[in-house]
Amino acid sequence: MRLKLRQLEVFAALMEAGSVSRAAVRLNLTQPAVSVALSSLEEELGFRLFHRSKGYFEPTGEALLLHAEAEQSLMAMERVETRAQDIRAGVVGGISIASNGAAAINLLPWVIAEFQKTHPGVQIDLKVRSSRQIAAWVWGRQIDIGLIDAPVPVPGLEAEVLKLPCVCILPEADPLARRSVIGPKDLANRSVIAITGDHAIDRQIDQLLSNAGLTASRHISCSYFAIARNLVRAGAGIALVDSINGMADLDDGVCWRPFKPAITFELALICASHLPLQQSALAFVTLLRAHLYEKVAALS
Repeated sequence: MRLKLRQLEVFAALMEAGSVSRAAVRLNLTQPAVSVALSSLEEELGFRLFHRSKGYFEPTGEALLLHAEAEQSLMAMERVETRAQDIRAGVVGGISIASNGAAAINLLPWVIAEFQKTHPGVQIDLKVRSSRQIAAWVWGRQIDIGLIDAPVPVPGLEAEVLKLPCVCILPEADPLARRSVIGPKDLANRSVIAITGDHAIDRQIDQLLSNAGLTASRHISCSYFAIARNLVRAGAGIALVDSINGMADLDDGVCWRPFKPAITFELALICASHLPLQQSALAFVTLLRAHLYEKVAALS
């Protein structure tokens, strides 16, 4: 037995309206169409649903037993349709994100909070891992979206590389804070906090200092830009970090200044190339991209 949605709709409308004519109006159908649908449903079920004779139309006992189930089936179908609409609109589902330390602390929490305002039904999971681990997860579809240091260490990924300008961060009371722009000469004989792991930013700084015949002290290194900012706040030195962490308004006594010649940090937004993202993840990527390009534009 295979019941059709239209048959259940006609049955429910007849139960509520009490006549073929009123049910036809409710469903925007002709009376013959309602009668045909009712007859086909009764034939499919194997029993009559209504006593009908001239001037008399009442549900049978079988119809009363079946009515509640029909109503539940119609409501379930409405829920399926609503769910499908939400999926198309990207307002439900789940998104898994993994980031290195660059974006995890002073960018993604704000992007996620803004996204949730318009997508409250979407569950979001944020993990912080190394760039290589994140790339492997994205390739294996264990993670939907990744943010890592460029270059991308795993082939077969769709990557968008953004060159974020770096800024010099220092205590607000530091004499250098009076300058509008910081340059290599300002780093001479200062304690400059390094990023652990032979980081590209540190290599660029060292090259600029070498070209100018200058040196800087490197007594402290750390893994995350956000930690470097806290070290600056604690008075351990100054640092060059990405604009995400350097320009964050944290009211922590740390200020930032542009650095010239420009030093950049390359951040890669990665997704798996062999399978498309669901609508909610695509919507999140759009919002994330807008925040990242805002950081790029702030110093351009």
